[in-house]
Amino acid sequence: MAFKSIFDSHQGFAIYNESISIIIGISGNHRNKGHKHCLFHCPSITQAPTKFHYNCDIFSLQIKDVEVLNCEYGKNTIKFLRLHTEGKKHFVKEVEVCTHLRLTSCHEYLDGNNSAVIPTDTIKNIVLVLAKKNGISTLEQFAIDICQHFMTTFRQVAYVKTYVQEVPWQRLQENGVPHIHSFIYVPNGIRFCEAEQCRNGPLVVFAGIKDLKLMKTTQSGFEGFCKNEHTTLPERKDRILCGELFCKWSYGECKDFDFDCIWNKIRECILEAFAGPPDCGEYSPSYQKTVNCIQMHVLCKVPQVQVIEVVLNNTFYNVVDMKNLGLTNDKEVSKCSKHTCLDSRNTQP
Repeated sequence: MAFKSIFDSHQGFAIYNESISIIIGISGNHRNKGHKHCLFHCPSITQAPTKFHYNCDIFSLQIKDVEVLNCEYGKNTIKFLRLHTEGKKHFVKEVEVCTHLRLTSCHEYLDGNNSAVIPTDTIKNIVLVLAKKNGISTLEQFAIDICQHFMTTFRQVAYVKTYVQEVPWQRLQENGVPHIHSFIYVPNGIRFCEAEQCRNGPLVVFAGIKDLKLMKTTQSGFEGFCKNEHTTLPERKDRILCGELFCKWSYGECKDFDFDCIWNKIRECILEAFAGPPDCGEYSPSYQKTVNCIQMHVLCKVPQVQVIEVVLNNTFYNVVDMKNLGLTNDKEVSKCSKHTCLDSRNTQP
């Protein structure tokens, strides 16, 4: 999963290359009130000392004319396997970690002074050492450990954010007996979490599941939608509903939660809301309604969740017309045609 910039909500432009992001603007008379501009593209500047060119003299503006709005850097894609044993039984956690920092100063950007910069190699080594010393009891606790380490160890760190996702290894079973040291990759959805903290601020934890592929072959339709001269989609009372789901939720301020239990409960709620009762299912009039049912079911069943976001990348299956082949096709053969995306966010009342 791509690690999003922590400044996605800001207006302006970000120079973002894997692990370095800086958002800067023009201050004083060079800045339009209420708008932020990236130094590398400032169409509102009419009195800049020189013209802007590709690979131009970007430092022709004076430092007093430049306001650093935000900057971050960090280490992405720290992949490793954490193994521990209990007697003869082995337990594994394979994870991918991204950790980004924002420092209290930006001298490294403005004048090349690196004295406060924690190298990304050091960030990587800290993550590995914490995995060795603390283990990974849950993904969320490991993310919390990383945030707390940087906050308590480095006074120059103003903000830290870490993302952790797990490789879905499942213990093998032979005739119902769990194997003591063998595992199989089972793509039943990938678990991930995020933790972030500002200095003198609360530690906030998010968690989620992605790449969860779901399908039901009936009890779904799409009718009564808006139509005009551009509409070619026929109404359907009975269709296949299939999609790849991304779900992310917020716990708010960090508390002593049983993260494993909550994550498993939310995954169970997602499956229940999507499928309905096992003997009859539940009718879905649209992907939108299904997304909302999932959100509301989680909010009702899991009080620890404050905000939940669901993205459903749906797959359409069109029944193949076989009349020209002399056959009647009653949904036995369908062709995968296209993908769309539905994104919805809901909050706990």
